[in-house]
Amino acid sequence: MTDIVRLNAATLAAKLAAKELSSTELTQACLDQIQATDERYNAFLHVAADQALAAAGAVDRSLAAGEPLPSPLAGVPLALKDVFTTVDMPTTCGSKILEGWRSPYDATVTVRLRAAGIPILGKTNMDEFAMGSSTENSAYGPTRNPWNVERVPGGSGGGSAAALAAFQAPLAIGTDTGGSIRQPAALTATVGVKPTYGTVSRYGLVACASSLDQGGPCARTVLDTALLHQVIAGHDPRDSTSIGAPVPDVVGRPRSARTEICAGAHRGGPPAAQRRGLPARRAGVVQRRRRTVDRTRRRGERSRLPALRLRAGGLLPDLAVGGVEQPGAVRRDALWAASRRRRHAQRRRGDGVDSRRRVRPRSQAAHHDWHLCAVGRLLRRLLQPGAKGPHLDRPRPR
Repeated sequence: MTDIVRLNAATLAAKLAAKELSSTELTQACLDQIQATDERYNAFLHVAADQALAAAGAVDRSLAAGEPLPSPLAGVPLALKDVFTTVDMPTTCGSKILEGWRSPYDATVTVRLRAAGIPILGKTNMDEFAMGSSTENSAYGPTRNPWNVERVPGGSGGGSAAALAAFQAPLAIGTDTGGSIRQPAALTATVGVKPTYGTVSRYGLVACASSLDQGGPCARTVLDTALLHQVIAGHDPRDSTSIGAPVPDVVGRPRSARTEICAGAHRGGPPAAQRRGLPARRAGVVQRRRRTVDRTRRRGERSRLPALRLRAGGLLPDLAVGGVEQPGAVRRDALWAASRRRRHAQRRRGDGVDSRRRVRPRSQAAHHDWHLCAVGRLLRRLLQPGAKGPHLDRPRPR
């Protein structure tokens, strides 16, 4: 059973759903791993074995009865940073000031984890009141990095990151004010995300800096982190800064290659981009941009609609976008090279860099190039035969 603690959460959830593994077995394996390793790493401040096994047993009974699971991660245990309030466990924030204190209510994140059927293994170590970046400032001793116990795991949520790296839990929750999720993830080779402010409720989160604090998911893979985010995110009327919008399906949404603007290849729009093999999965964005450009041109302003160019290096894999099969092996510099060739050809013809940048008639002039039209009118006056003006009437000095 020691091997199952090394599996990622998505794989464990699939095994639970297929009844290849029970949540009680998995939770007990994690508790055994904590008992065997935490004296060395000090990742946990409180282990709630009885509560975790009770929650795991409830999931197993639901599976045995053929009932639908409350979430894709139901039955997969989790480590909770000791900054979220819990009614059945102490909440100390890594400080002796709160030693033994139990909150009269659960944080919204705690409530959502329980509702999702996720057993909470216990509360993880942290810098006291989240004031630190190494988890050395806990009143209950420092947390050590499982990769090298002579190194720090980062902070303030180093306990959650260390629990993941030590295979004590497949999932964890942290908080991030100025890097307390992201920095420990970087130092322990795990994954952590600070969600957009207001995405995850702060109700029941002991504040460090209220306008910056945000709870977030931690795991060993990106997929696990995204699945956990789906569980804890969402509007909460008890948090006045909570975003009142549905949680986007970041797991089910198809992803495409990253793109950027290529100023040289602007003709054709999305269809031409597709023919060039670009991932136009977000073609609607380009179409909206085209409508904006059309309105700008009707006002007489100069504008252009660039195409998209691959930002990532290397080759683009085959993609099926909008019903059009995209060719593979598209080099990122192809459009840039074509753009350079066009500009050189224009220079050889004497057309300038861009023939469309000629001065427009005064009726089409925009506010930012009025001086060009004024210079043009003055030149026309000076070049007319017999032109007279305040400067031309005076005799030239000899």
